[in-house]
Amino acid sequence: MNARTEPAPAGSDATARPPHVIARPPLVRELLLVAGLFLVYKFGRQLATGHTGEAFHNAQRVWDFERAVQLPGEGAVQSLLLHGDGLTHVANTYYAAVHFPATVAFLVWLYLRRPAHYVWARRVLAAVTAAALVLHLLFPLAPPRMLAATGLVDTARVYGPSVYGDPATDSLSNQFAAMPSLHFGWALMVAVGLIVATRSRWRMLWLLHPLLTLLVIVGTANHYWLDAIVATALLGLALALATILPRTSSGETPVSLRSPHRTATTAGRARGTLVPAQGRSEEQALAGAGR
Repeated sequence: MNARTEPAPAGSDATARPPHVIARPPLVRELLLVAGLFLVYKFGRQLATGHTGEAFHNAQRVWDFERAVQLPGEGAVQSLLLHGDGLTHVANTYYAAVHFPATVAFLVWLYLRRPAHYVWARRVLAAVTAAALVLHLLFPLAPPRMLAATGLVDTARVYGPSVYGDPATDSLSNQFAAMPSLHFGWALMVAVGLIVATRSRWRMLWLLHPLLTLLVIVGTANHYWLDAIVATALLGLALALATILPRTSSGETPVSLRSPHRTATTAGRARGTLVPAQGRSEEQALAGAGR
């Protein structure tokens, strides 16, 4: 039999969908899912409120641990911001305004331009957020701006703008959920996702987003170094699990983080699909036998 391959005829099912391509998920379902995850996130943070004494006790433990292992002092970063009111105001604005919109823009772009990557990115973000909520419940932690022993300034309260009110009366957010830092975890995931899903030679520059976020959350005294370290560990675990996920319900294999570019938008640019010519050879042999 002839094992050569020939281009599939026009209209063949072989060209309908290239292999390893995941179709874009239904928009309405994804909107409901993301909205539901956000509501769970907000509700979960509210469940963690009311543990003031424990949160301050844990904060002192974290501060002492960082000094024991000789992590750099958070004050060194804040001193850089305090050189000018304008720089401090920019850092506070970045903390307040970039975190959530940047993550939403990242998911929207993936959904529209890299739907296969959108699926695993959404799963990883959901897993990291869920794990963070569990830690917020089990380990309430006051941020360094509230701990007098740190000697740090609450830059948002002094220089503005601030997204938090008085901790005693703030019913919109849980200010005792410093560990892990979802500001940093989400920023790092945005950078990883864009690096994986794009081909630009400059794509590694996306790492500037989590780096800048890290300097901002530490410099504004909203997080300890350890908050970012724990967030990184959770993200690494979620990414590791994403690479070994089973096949999807439609039987397609999720896109590998090691071969990111075979997506619905890039796969269609490939040349015509080749199919074995074995079936044609057998038909010709049968036709010859009947003569």
